[in-house]
Amino acid sequence: QVHLVESGGGLVQPGGSLKLSCVASGFTGNEYLIGWFRQAPGKEREGIVCISSGGSSFSYDNSVKDRFTISRDDAKNTAYLQMNNLEPGDTAVYYCAAEPGFICGTAWYETGKKYWGQGAQVTVSS
Repeated sequence: QVHLVESGGGLVQPGGSLKLSCVASGFTGNEYLIGWFRQAPGKEREGIVCISSGGSSFSYDNSVKDRFTISRDDAKNTAYLQMNNLEPGDTAVYYCAAEPGFICGTAWYETGKKYWGQGAQVTVSS
């Protein structure tokens, strides 16, 4: 059974930084995609970033490109999301997500058939 456990998040001022972590267990081997979705109040959950095993494939939504960086340590079954230059519009619950696969393509941004973490609140406010 697959489990994703997130850590990180919190309150930060505009322009600040936060780092999220997500530990995955239950997959056979490392051939799975992992990344994050986020859901702001009153809005749908949206995919923002994905990375494949070994980092050979990755994808960023335009809303976070150049500000967020995803990385992955397959030896620790852990993914990290470094979030810099945070804006109030980044305020949301951030969900780690994973699914079997090799390439971070457009299908990643669909919410179906994924495993989910418990969510981490990120609030950007002065």
